[in-house]
Amino acid sequence: MMDKNVFRCVECNEQATELHRDYSNGILTITICGSCQKPVDKYIEYDPVIILIDALLCKTQAFRHILFNTTLNIHWKLCVFCLLCEAYLRWSLLPGSEQSRDPADIIRYTKEWEFYGMFGLAALGKRSRLFSLINRNTFIFFNFKLRTFGCVTPAELAAFCTSVLLFLWLVVVHVQHRSLDFSLLLRALLLSCYGKVLVIPAVIWEHDYSPLCLSLIKLFVLTSNSQAIRVILNSSRRLSLTAVCVGLLSETCTAQVCRRLQQSVQDMLT
Repeated sequence: MMDKNVFRCVECNEQATELHRDYSNGILTITICGSCQKPVDKYIEYDPVIILIDALLCKTQAFRHILFNTTLNIHWKLCVFCLLCEAYLRWSLLPGSEQSRDPADIIRYTKEWEFYGMFGLAALGKRSRLFSLINRNTFIFFNFKLRTFGCVTPAELAAFCTSVLLFLWLVVVHVQHRSLDFSLLLRALLLSCYGKVLVIPAVIWEHDYSPLCLSLIKLFVLTSNSQAIRVILNSSRRLSLTAVCVGLLSETCTAQVCRRLQQSVQDMLT
């Protein structure tokens, strides 16, 4: 059970001490909110599939249930999985990674080792300064791997989250003079990136509309990020959308800088 006074009504966002009351003989009754006179959390009776559908629809009540009234601590695991999905997407777009209709063609599938190596470098991307300690031939090999752009993925995610948190800190703390829970906000941002797993079926079942599908997935993820910020801060939609736009701008700039830096290093070594 979570600590006292940490539950929230999914309808009006008021604090509550309990979600349900447990009587003798296993009889449970849902707690009624004293502010809106509605059940504090109707989702405790719902099937997880229904909760997931409402979350996909970006319903505020579903987001409040997940972020405030559950002990769901899979945000870091989800973050790693989303990075894997993004790495797979970029690996599939590499030259020579096109799908073949010939079942005997296993060359494409042997490239999965390149994918695993790419994600390994991505996880160590922030320690790239260690590359200066190894010899030139090894550096060229790693630089070839970096051309797959796998290392950009964690840098982009870090830039997005950092920019959003910094912007909200400036606005909420210094302008609105309110408190800000960075850990809860970061957890909400990571959990709301769950839409990135949709890139897997979009890549596997590729067709002429794949670029459109990927763009819609990106829009869905940003919408979920905005809704998560709005739920955590109980703020206006304008503030959450502005924060997401700032994060997106920072993410795009970081990606461009990383690519130009990689190209410069490649030109230096050739």
